[in-house]
Amino acid sequence: MTTGTTIYKLYAAGVYEGRIRFAESAIMHAKVDARRRTQMQENVLAESAGYILPLHKISVNQSHYAGAEWQDEEVVLGNGDVYQKHIQYTGEVAGREVVAQVWALRKDTALDIVTVDGSVVAFVAPNRYGMEVLVVDGYEAVTPLVEYADPLLSKPEFGVDDLGTDLIPMRDGVRLATDVYLPEGVVPGTKLPTILIRTCYDRNLRKTFFMRWANKGYAVVNQDVRGRADSEGELVPFFYEREDSSDTIDWIVAQDWSDGNVGMWGASYLGYVVTAAATSGHPNLKAVVNEVNVGSPFVDTVRKGGTVCSWPLLCWTLAQSVGTRTDFDIFGGRTVSPEKAVDARPIREIPQQMIGKASGPWDIWSEHPEYDDFWRNCTYSERGEHVKAPMFIISGWYDGDSAGVSETWRMLTKHDVPNRKIWLGPWEHGPNRARDLLDASFSNDAVVYNYDVNVLRWFDRFLKGIANGIEQEPRARYYVVGTNEWRTSDDWTPSEATATKWYLGSGGRANSSLGDGVLTLMTAKAHGQAESDSYVYNPEEPVADSGEREPENMRKHELRSDILVYTSEVLAEAVTVAGELSCELYASSSGVDTDWVVTLSDVDPKGNSIKLSNYIVRAKYRSGLDAPELLTPGKVEKFAIFMQNIAHTFPVGHRLRFTVTSSSKMIAFPNTNTGLNPYSDPQPVVVTQKIYHSVTYPSHVSLPILAN
Repeated sequence: MTTGTTIYKLYAAGVYEGRIRFAESAIMHAKVDARRRTQMQENVLAESAGYILPLHKISVNQSHYAGAEWQDEEVVLGNGDVYQKHIQYTGEVAGREVVAQVWALRKDTALDIVTVDGSVVAFVAPNRYGMEVLVVDGYEAVTPLVEYADPLLSKPEFGVDDLGTDLIPMRDGVRLATDVYLPEGVVPGTKLPTILIRTCYDRNLRKTFFMRWANKGYAVVNQDVRGRADSEGELVPFFYEREDSSDTIDWIVAQDWSDGNVGMWGASYLGYVVTAAATSGHPNLKAVVNEVNVGSPFVDTVRKGGTVCSWPLLCWTLAQSVGTRTDFDIFGGRTVSPEKAVDARPIREIPQQMIGKASGPWDIWSEHPEYDDFWRNCTYSERGEHVKAPMFIISGWYDGDSAGVSETWRMLTKHDVPNRKIWLGPWEHGPNRARDLLDASFSNDAVVYNYDVNVLRWFDRFLKGIANGIEQEPRARYYVVGTNEWRTSDDWTPSEATATKWYLGSGGRANSSLGDGVLTLMTAKAHGQAESDSYVYNPEEPVADSGEREPENMRKHELRSDILVYTSEVLAEAVTVAGELSCELYASSSGVDTDWVVTLSDVDPKGNSIKLSNYIVRAKYRSGLDAPELLTPGKVEKFAIFMQNIAHTFPVGHRLRFTVTSSSKMIAFPNTNTGLNPYSDPQPVVVTQKIYHSVTYPSHVSLPILAN
């Protein structure tokens, strides 16, 4: 294709958005009017166009795409991009049958390429909000756009009528800025199902993405939560979301365009919002799509495991506290140093030191150092009996909020909520983005082309009543890292998995990876070793791993003497673990309180220890968040600890490793071991910790193992 003359058509979530032409000095864009769907004239692409497709990257690399020899199994472009042969599509183009080849981009955010007879005919950007495809006119039928061709899928038949902004009063009189987008061109008087989005990130930020549901025959309601962007009130994260969601649904169903069926979509904090909304039990909430949802504050965010969460909480809170709109440079750690922020003291005044002003949410949380009615109101899983709406959960093994995802799934399972579904990929908090993460590589189909199609199918089924069968498909779909394949099960944890206990053991010196700690299928009595290991925990010398849920190599950290390391024998057969993990520690401390950090990793023959799952808990909450109890120094206590879900195959020649320590400063501020209010910065106390692994105290990690 020749630069400047080739006309591409741009589709987003299956909706035609106009023509693109790469001229010598500019990208030319002939957009489509959103309301009337009128094809406009060509102009220079606006900087604010807001497409996910990296059009400027495509523009500057035209010569590399055109000059590549698209053959063999792998192609390396002149700019260094690596493409691998992926799937093929066969379809009719200009009256003839054509076979197209899709090429998957590696080592970067997916920007896939479709070729026909060695020439590029399309670019593909899969993503959460709606796959975007740039395609030479006429070649649509041989690209991933065919995912939108399902005859049972709502079609983009309408324009979008943006009704503007209303200020909707909540039950306490606070008014929330709310936009409504209706499908333009429906028969007058038509009653419509509604998709509701409630955001803390400014409703205008993703506006064009959400409008595409209106193209497909839905009313879309897009709202700022209280205290954010144009909404009144004060942001008290988590606290008002259940009631405000319910009040907003009341308003929706009272509108003359509403047919009474409301669905909600949300991701991250917005995922917390939709989960909280579901616990309101509102009878008109008929469907929920919940992606990478933040969990309840004492589980996942503010007080993760009872600790005081550090950078994952600080970056979000500071970004929300500089004004009514989010500062994403703070959120991304660009204008506030994560290392400086987590080391700053006193804890209560970190916002003043980092952004020059107090943070309302930070101050409120500081005033509630223990689990009380304030926190209870924010814990959605205490209200699971009210959930009636079918919920579709999407997350992945590298989602930093997977603790919240697991909390939600446990709640739905406990109350046997009908038509619950879960989809778990090798994905980050921004899912379906790339096929490689750090040193981990996945198969080309780890990035899927039907992500947003399945979201739409969920709404089509439960809001429009379209019998597309999505609820009859397996309840769980998950990706196994290692064997790099998708699997399904009728439940999550897979019902075919067997919970298997791997016991801790040692000769009494499990300190560091150089020690003698072992992980076995036998109890201590069987392998006749020592009954405990000990280490010294100094809060002023905390472990400083990344704090991210990512395949981090823990090798250098495991040389520390304050990390107990238990490693299995070299595997003679592969072991596949899939599901929710847990461990049971029998431990004592010389202090009256402390933290436990547990991690499961995969050790390769070279000694690299790749983190798979971890979690952190505060000892005083061992009997429940609402039953804090200080430790008796030296007394052995049992700690039942949740661990983040995985699906992973440990290959032949690898080893399983389980570690225990007491700090991870990029996740939580180090416990001072005093049992005192952490926000008052008590003087830290150095303590001696003991982990027991005897017949009486059989510390172990429980892994759901699939038969080979």
